[in-house]
Amino acid sequence: MKQIIGGSPPPASAEVKFLTVGDESAGQRLDNFLIRVLKGVPKTHVYRIIRSGEVRVNKGRAAADTRVETGDVVRLPPVRLSERAAEKLEKPAPPREFPVLFEDDHLLAIDKPAGVAVHGGSGVSFGVIEQLRQARPQAKFLELVHRLDRETSGILLVAKRRSALTHLQDQFRGRETGKTYLALVGGAWPASKKVIDQPLHKYLLADGERRVKVVGKDDPDGMRSVTLVKIQETLRDYSLLEVTIKTGRTHQIRVHLASAGHPIAGDDKYGDFDRNKALQKVGLKRMFLHAWRLQFDHPASGERIALQSPLPAELQKFLSHVRPAPAPV
Repeated sequence: MKQIIGGSPPPASAEVKFLTVGDESAGQRLDNFLIRVLKGVPKTHVYRIIRSGEVRVNKGRAAADTRVETGDVVRLPPVRLSERAAEKLEKPAPPREFPVLFEDDHLLAIDKPAGVAVHGGSGVSFGVIEQLRQARPQAKFLELVHRLDRETSGILLVAKRRSALTHLQDQFRGRETGKTYLALVGGAWPASKKVIDQPLHKYLLADGERRVKVVGKDDPDGMRSVTLVKIQETLRDYSLLEVTIKTGRTHQIRVHLASAGHPIAGDDKYGDFDRNKALQKVGLKRMFLHAWRLQFDHPASGERIALQSPLPAELQKFLSHVRPAPAPV
């Protein structure tokens, strides 16, 4: 008897399947390959069928970290989905295209709007990547290269080939990309404060929500995090900053700026909550953080690519409200 997930009615195939690995999946770990192929099957079950030997690669047992190659034949045992997962598959994400900043055969750069998650999970049934896949059913491969917070707008890279994905992710890990954001913070940012080098530690609240805090340099759980800050414009009661991150930690910009006493306007996790309420009344309905510029080496040609996403209209409009009045002539 094969172990199955869920009860009746069986919404997924109860047959052994054999899949041939295509070029788009070459070099991928077996566990990640299966998680992508077996949409809706819990990750715990994926790892269970690998450990039990029910998954075979070219008729042999394989470990989770085995790399599959083009032409490999992967045997999949019968699996069934929970009713909830099956219902989710029956109601896929609505197809949606996003403004394109750059696209070729290897990658896609889009201008992500604020309020849209980059992928489903944590209470969000779908995100940018699921909507793109529905909008482009002919695409064999679409994977996120990096992430942006749901509340953050701006440049988001999507790989269209596995080779592009690994090449670009290596650049992000190796700090070979240039990532600059625009952030509006409360108060006058001190011009002398150009570098924030403070370790960050991720933790969970009682309800399971993720949070990040600054910790001491000797904290064993702290991850070194470096943020560069440049004042672009001084406004009434605010500063518009160009923020370049040298490390890509969760909520890094938000926590670093808040720890310096200048939280991002509209930040509902680390911000000034009383000020945020007042800001909503004068038109700022979101966090003022935008992924503005991104530089990277093209994964195929090696050419240096420089992208820029204009500040969204709603943020431009708010800036006009807080700019100082022009001096009388």
